[in-house]
Amino acid sequence: MSLLLLSLAVIIAGGCAALFAWNKPGLAGCIGAGGTVLGCALGIIPALAVLLQGTTRSLRCAWSMPCGSFIIELDALSAFFLLPVFMLSALAAVYGGRYLLKYKEIKRLGFVWFCYAVLVASMALVCVAANAVLFLLAWEAMALSSFFLVAFENEKSTVRRASWIYMVATHLGTACLLPMFLLFGSRAGSLDFDRFAGCLPPQLTGICFVLALIGFGTKAGIIPFHVWLPEAHPAAPSHVSALMSGIMIKTGIYGIIRTLTFLGTPPLWWGWLVLAAGIVSGVLGVVYALAQHDLKGLLAYHSVENIGIIMMGLGVGMIGWSAGMPAVAILGMAGGLFHVLNHALFKGLLFLGAGAVYQASHTREIDLLGGLIRKMPVTACCFLIGAIAISGLPPLNGFISEFLIYLASLRGATAMDADVAIPLFLAVGSLALIGGLAAACFAKAFGIVFLGEPRSQEAAHAGEAKPLMLVPMLVLAAACIAVGFLGMVAVPALSGAVSDILGFNAAPELKAAAGCLRSITIVSVALLLLIALAAWLRRVLLSGRRVESAVTWDCGYSAPTARMQYSASSFAQPITALFRSVLRTSEHAPAVQEYFPEAGSFETHTPDACFEKAYRPLFEGLRRLCGRCVVLQHGNIHLYVLYIVITLVGLLAWQMR
Repeated sequence: MSLLLLSLAVIIAGGCAALFAWNKPGLAGCIGAGGTVLGCALGIIPALAVLLQGTTRSLRCAWSMPCGSFIIELDALSAFFLLPVFMLSALAAVYGGRYLLKYKEIKRLGFVWFCYAVLVASMALVCVAANAVLFLLAWEAMALSSFFLVAFENEKSTVRRASWIYMVATHLGTACLLPMFLLFGSRAGSLDFDRFAGCLPPQLTGICFVLALIGFGTKAGIIPFHVWLPEAHPAAPSHVSALMSGIMIKTGIYGIIRTLTFLGTPPLWWGWLVLAAGIVSGVLGVVYALAQHDLKGLLAYHSVENIGIIMMGLGVGMIGWSAGMPAVAILGMAGGLFHVLNHALFKGLLFLGAGAVYQASHTREIDLLGGLIRKMPVTACCFLIGAIAISGLPPLNGFISEFLIYLASLRGATAMDADVAIPLFLAVGSLALIGGLAAACFAKAFGIVFLGEPRSQEAAHAGEAKPLMLVPMLVLAAACIAVGFLGMVAVPALSGAVSDILGFNAAPELKAAAGCLRSITIVSVALLLLIALAAWLRRVLLSGRRVESAVTWDCGYSAPTARMQYSASSFAQPITALFRSVLRTSEHAPAVQEYFPEAGSFETHTPDACFEKAYRPLFEGLRRLCGRCVVLQHGNIHLYVLYIVITLVGLLAWQMR
């Protein structure tokens, strides 16, 4: 544990040193990024050791806080979540060191790097905290540091709005965690996690589970608690967006899983609830992503979608756990857990790619981009790899985790009773639908952004990202490929974490699943070799011939322009039209006043139904209520003293009754 504590100390020390170098942006970036990279490298060592060895390490110290001790514990489950924390944090820090330099004249970057260091350290501490007070302290540090990072460009009204929505949402989630931990603590007599297991009577376990699902689900971004996510992720700097989407929202998944280890074998309705939340989040997340015009907004809704896939895996695993089907429980949990890692890799890659596009073109509007594959070939290649991976296509890493969920669902659906089989069949159909819609969405994103002709002067004059921004993208792209091809090795490594959750040995079942993946990998390699062979034969056959190129058919126009290309909206319209009752997209097009108009416009806007129909009316009502309460605030100190006296008298009367 000493090495893990040292890694956290190095990260925080780097952030503090960067804070003192506030008037030297370049130095602050070097110190902040360097401290984060060094600390993360140190932290990966004990995490890998515990995950591969299946051991548990802990540290307990006395402290002045009530109800327990300062305890940190590193088991296989914590170690698994620490791997993406340290890996992506280090790569995003390298990227951010170059990305933030364009703000060096207008921002104090020392404070930004301090907040970044606190965010990384607090996320790691959340994963190893074994006391509720320590957990909540790390949870709040994570929320506050990410709030300041989201509000980085606070001179923009949209950024201020996004940061405050995020702050309100995260504390509403915490408001559900406090009573949950109080219920555990009151029954266990301590707030130490090792006292929680089995301490609750059956009538309270369901209440605690629902509180955990809402509280942690708000951080994870499951629908309908996701409204902060599409606002905050586009507003933050791109390396912070990668960190929040790739890692921070997974702390909510970690919290749900850790709570399950306290509660024991779940009743069947818990699995139904988690699976339903996953299906709704997955399907609606990808549908809303299809309707987005902002590149980072599109990626933000895909975070909701992938959290839905993770929840589907957990839900399938819980159903198998409840129904006494160990194979279904193991494969479902393993699929959900493995997707945590895979999503960190490809979503981090996609957000970093989107940041490179934004810096090169100064816009995130998809319809103002185009033709960037010629200007930014490395970024385009990396983004394409991330797009294939997030679509769940073989042989990349996103396919591996979704394959495990498919396998668990099909095995359970064909071997269980109808009350269990029907939800699992729904999981199979929903996962297939999500995969198809995700592929369509990223065909739109990659095609409109990187292919065709530039749709604006900014896109026409874009250039490739700097090397310090390209290296993290190349590493993540290589990781997506490597994990995809080495799935038969990576999946058995999950046995320790899955066994910690379920309480029984998961290794044999995961080794059997690895055998299936080995066959799929061999077929994938064979197909790739055939494609390479066909390309080589084509080159050989054409080597002695004259080869010419020409533009594609331009519909009879002698001088086609970029305006004749598909837009993002027109590409996705056939699909979004199928979901018009859910999306409720508004269209704005001025009426044509003459036979040959010189100009025309068409605009669509897709509001988030949860925010518009539920949260906005709720907060408007609260605002009006608070406005009426302003009559109590006169600025008269004597009146305020009277309020205090009345409150004290009321409390004394209540205590003496």
